[in-house]
Formats: sequence, structure tokens, C-alpha cells
Amino acid sequence: MSKERLYIFDTTLRDGAQTQGVDFSIEDKEKIAYALDSLGVDYIEAGWPGANPTDTEFFQKKHNLKNAKLTCFGMTKKTGHSADNDTGLSALLNSNTPAVCLVGKSWDFHVDVALGVSNDENLENIKESTKHFIKAKKEFMFDAEHFFDGYKANSKYAIECVKAAYDNGARWIVLCDTNGGTLPHEVSKIVTEISKIIPGKNLGIHAHNDTGNAVANSLAAVLSGVRQVQGTINGLGERCGNANLMSLIPTFFLKDDFSSKFETGIKSTNIKNLTECSRLLDEVLNRKPNMHLPYVGAAAFSHKGGLHVSAVQKDPKTYEHIDPEEVGNNRNIVISDQSGKSNIISRLKTINIDINEDDPKIKKLLNEVKDREFIGYSYDGADASFELLARRIIGEIPRYISITDYDVSVKKDSTGKIISSAKAQLEVDGQKIVCEGEGNGPVNALDNAIRQNVDKLAKYSKYLKDLKLVDYKVRILNTGTEAVTRVSIESTDSKGKNWFTIGVSTNIIDASFKALIDSLDYKLFKDNAPASK
Repeated sequence: MSKERLYIFDTTLRDGAQTQGVDFSIEDKEKIAYALDSLGVDYIEAGWPGANPTDTEFFQKKHNLKNAKLTCFGMTKKTGHSADNDTGLSALLNSNTPAVCLVGKSWDFHVDVALGVSNDENLENIKESTKHFIKAKKEFMFDAEHFFDGYKANSKYAIECVKAAYDNGARWIVLCDTNGGTLPHEVSKIVTEISKIIPGKNLGIHAHNDTGNAVANSLAAVLSGVRQVQGTINGLGERCGNANLMSLIPTFFLKDDFSSKFETGIKSTNIKNLTECSRLLDEVLNRKPNMHLPYVGAAAFSHKGGLHVSAVQKDPKTYEHIDPEEVGNNRNIVISDQSGKSNIISRLKTINIDINEDDPKIKKLLNEVKDREFIGYSYDGADASFELLARRIIGEIPRYISITDYDVSVKKDSTGKIISSAKAQLEVDGQKIVCEGEGNGPVNALDNAIRQNVDKLAKYSKYLKDLKLVDYKVRILNTGTEAVTRVSIESTDSKGKNWFTIGVSTNIIDASFKALIDSLDYKLFKDNAPASK
């Protein structure tokens, strides 16, 4: 039986740009667009030419996309202007994109309140805008704003709006749940009714996530007839976001109810790039990835309870709905004070430590983890520190840089500026090296003291030059004069893989220093740096 074609429409660069705190540069847009094109989506809606300088300039440039159709976004013509004389439509027509998506009202309440025009005038604007782009031989899409609310309030008029576009040549009629308030059973019912009027092969779904149902609504719409699915990377978007394509795409490929009936333009081999694509967006936005995202999150396949780990070792399907590698992710066995022997053994295997299950060092490591977590350590989110601890107990970590002493000071100068300074004495191959630096706070100063003097570190300089601290977090574990502080540091390098280290002490500087040293040691170990003599 032949499969029906689903079309993937990405609107990260347009609807996703509505997210609070998100501001894409032209370079950002290009990087994301090419990543989406390589993934194999069908449409990339990259912005609204004429609405802002960035989008206007982006569409003036030539883009060599190989798979996706670059799409510009705008709104239907204004009342009182012909389509030919509407400046907004002119900007879209001059954008040189093969496809155009126009938003228009389909809820009579909004036609009256937001547009301040009659229902007939709104229908005329939709018709004339559609004909304008069809005449210019553009692939035209009508995004029916607030369609589901409009349909529930006045189904006759909502249908007239979408038919005004479809009957005049629109390739796609996109049903938009603009405020995200529609539930899956409503989507199913309404899409089923609309598909009797407009063929499913011409229908799309654009779901917002205000009830947490954007993905569910999109899946319900597909099963009820639509064949274009709109969404964004990681569900980016205004308020609660849009439907998350990083959940929808693998569902279409890996779940039988969809994979047996539908196919997309994305090659099966590209599904393994989903996790990378997800994290690229966070890298561009310079924000920490949501580790709990389905399919692609760092914790999506994490297992903590000992019984769960034992079951996963026997049969991964017990607690994993897919193989993590199918989407470019990986299994993570969490180490904590709740860990059992099975957690330790499984975690050692994932970091390529081959050890006999009856080796007494495993028991020693398990006890050490529990003892350390009792005083405040938490290896739940500090994989690099755990690996260092495990290899030190097993005896596989060489000695790299010894830090004999350090001094950190914070002072306020006459201008009111706070200055943090650090001085550290290091030893490599028996040679003592003094490093000094300043920074934004004592920890940054200590980090700079080491990294800004990296050329002094002889054979280790080339390994540490690309080391970068991404995040620094402090947690006070108890109160009083002897409060225990836990510091976690996230680090990265030019290879792009982040690692997490931890330090605990009654002194925040000492805790930070321990986490920082673990970061240095892990970087040197993973890059196969030679041992210190």
C-alpha cells in the first residue's frame, strides 16, 4: 500500500522569533535555515519582509537551499487598497521566494474588533490577495488565524474564509489554533468536517502550545486529514510556544500508526540529526538546552532508579520507547545516592570502562558516591566529575596539573568598581608556574588566571586554549555559620560537547576551585593529554 505524503513546514525563524528574548540576526537565520534544509524539511518560513530590517535584508540575499522551499510571511491586503497597490504584498512579491504564506482572519469576532471591517470586506481581501500571488505563479498558502475559535463561534463564516482562498487557487489552507486553547478531540472533530469541504491534501495544521497540546493537536489533525504540519525547533514560539517538530518528526518516522501510513520528504538517515539540530538552536540563542525535551533532551533517556537500570540492561524497551541513537541521542545512567550496583556497572560501560562485575573496586566506588553525596555532592548532573572519580578509584587517571596554592581577593576601588583578582601556583613536570588574572567575580578571576596564562603551561597549553566555561551555579545546602556550598560548572570546547563538574565545600571559593580543577582534568583526559612527569 502506498503511503500518503506529509509536508513539514518549519516556522522557527518567523513564529519562533516571536519568543520573548529571541532576536535572530541574519547570520543566525542562515545557520538555522541551512540546518533545516540539510535535515530535509519541505518549507522554511524565514520571516516577514518589510516588517523589520533584518527580515527584509535576509530575503534580499540569495539562498541556495537544496531541499526546502524558502517561504515569506505576511498578511492579506488592507481594505481600501487593491492587491497591486498594497505595499505589504509588494514586499512579499519582491522577496523572490517560491512560496508565500499569508495570514488572514477567519473568526468574525476578530474581523469586527481587530480589523474593523465587514465580514464581506474580509472575504474580498482574502480572495484578491490569493489571486494576486497565484497570478505571480507563487505557491500560495492561507494561514487561517484563530480558525478553531472562529469555527466554534460561526462555522459558516469560518468556512467561507478558507474557501475564499482555496477556491481562488491556494495550494494550502492552514488551520491555525492561534491562542492554543483547542483540545485534541475538538481538533479531530473540526478537521474531519473541514476535510469534507477542502481536500486533506490541501490542509495544514498550525498549533500553539498554550494547553500543552500542540503536538497532540498536530497528530490528531494528521489522523483526521491534514497533510501539512507546521511547527518549530524545540517548540520555540510566543507565550507557550508552537508544536515541537523535534517531537513530531520522529513520531512520524518511528511510531507505527504514522510510519505505516505516511511518509515525509526527510530521509530516514537524517532522523539521527534531530538532536544535533535541536541543540544548534540553543547554541545560536546562547541558552541552556531543555534537558527534558522528548526524543532529543539530554535527560530523555536518563535512568536513575536501580530497578529501572537493571530492567533497561535486560531489555531497553522496558523504559525506552525508542532506541536513543535513532534520533542522535544517547542513554544516560544517572549516578546518585539512590544508585545500586547495576547503575554503577552500566555507567562504567557507557564511558568505556571494562571491569569485572565482581571487582571490589565497584563496591568501593558505590560507597564513595554515597559518602560524597551525604556531604553534599550530587553526581546526578555531573557526569564528568563522576567519570574522574571512577577512573581515579580504578587507577586510570594520570596526574596532569598540580595546583599547590591559590589566592583570591575582591576589592572595591575609588570609583566604586568591584575588582576580583586571583593568583594560583601550578606545577607541571616539576616546574612551578605562577598564574594571575582578574574577572567578573572570584570564580571568573580564578578561571582567567589559569586560562589566560595557558601558554605558560608548556605541553598542556594546546589542550586548554579552547576551553570555555558555559555556566556556573551555586547552591547553599544548609544554613548557619558552617553552611555547605555546592558549585556546578558547565564547560565546553571547540568540539562542541559540554561536560559538567562539581565541587562541595564550606567555602564557596574552594567549592568553585574543586569544580574548576575537575573541568581542567576532564578536558585533558578526554583529549589524551600526556601525564605530568
